Amino acid sequence: MSETQTPSAPDPAAPEKDERVREMSALRKALIRPELGAICGTILVFMFFVAIARDSGMFAPEGIINWGTVAAQFAIIAVGACLLMIAGEFDLSVGSMIGFSGIVIALISVQWGYPVWFAIVVAFLLALTIGALNGYLVIKTGLPSFIVTLAFLYILRGLTIFTAIATTRKTIIGGVKDAAEGDPIAWLFGGKVFNGLFVWLADLGVVGKFVAGPKAGQPVVEGIPMLMIWAIILIIFGHFLLTRTRFGNWIFASGGDAQAARYVGVPVNRVKVLMFMFSAFCATVFATCQVMEFGSAAADRGLLKEFEAIISVVIGGALLTGGYGSVIGAALGALVFGVVQQGLFFAGVESSLFRVFLGVILLLAVILNTYIRRMITGER
Repeated sequence: MSETQTPSAPDPAAPEKDERVREMSALRKALIRPELGAICGTILVFMFFVAIARDSGMFAPEGIINWGTVAAQFAIIAVGACLLMIAGEFDLSVGSMIGFSGIVIALISVQWGYPVWFAIVVAFLLALTIGALNGYLVIKTGLPSFIVTLAFLYILRGLTIFTAIATTRKTIIGGVKDAAEGDPIAWLFGGKVFNGLFVWLADLGVVGKFVAGPKAGQPVVEGIPMLMIWAIILIIFGHFLLTRTRFGNWIFASGGDAQAARYVGVPVNRVKVLMFMFSAFCATVFATCQVMEFGSAAADRGLLKEFEAIISVVIGGALLTGGYGSVIGAALGALVFGVVQQGLFFAGVESSLFRVFLGVILLLAVILNTYIRRMITGER
């Protein structure tokens, strides 16, 4: 005789399925990622330059360090611009901040004789103060950040040029490298790491050596610049902050719908001010690395960098209206920038075509991102 089967009781530990939540496939999640366009653009750019510049040394260790350094420069300022844009704001004073911070470091260390580490600390404190002032004015006046930071673009640039000329009667101040000799804080921005690795690679013949001059026998690539290390650190930090913390949710909420975010307790004003400060911090990291690399500061440095940062972020899939974006996408946009700029040089193509290539990539990335998002989400 067969036994009668009784229905098993539901497991009280199993979570109940919420019918209000629509399940999404892994493919769908991948297609609506903001960095999709940047990933496609990066693949196409590498395929293009592998085809036309494969034998030019572009993908040798020396070439990789070359375009990797340029990409790292863009990435540093793109991370700050990305988080600020996701929060719904712009900072057009980034380029002027780069020139301003560099001149501050050079004046304090070379002209006034203070230690370089002290000059760097003062530059960062001034930059953070100006970033906070930008954010405060945007919040208190209700003016668009585009207007407020555009004003500071001119204020900082003019103040930088005036201060340099009034103090030294020139707009380029040298001697920073000599002043920074042996300074541990300066090394964090201008040093190189993994030197021994590249000596070993040079002995194996993987990396070339200098054949003449005072560096004869030494590897052509001495190490990985701290500029690249800073770019990696900021990318990891920005990605973790945005995707793994409550503050990251606040950034998205502040840029998506600031008023609704306030209703649920998000400190929108504080988020925006901190993001302006972080943008200024990234610009000063860029400026400090540049000053230590060249051993000098120039009042006109950083020209148009604010637009290059914004373009990197847009290539990375961020919306100009805020509330949507990705630090990884911004980093890929910066990588595209660096590869295209230096790749044209390696391929022997006229350098003036750089902006043509960049414009085409920008359009393709934005169109692809927009099309995929509309197709998946049903937006119009």
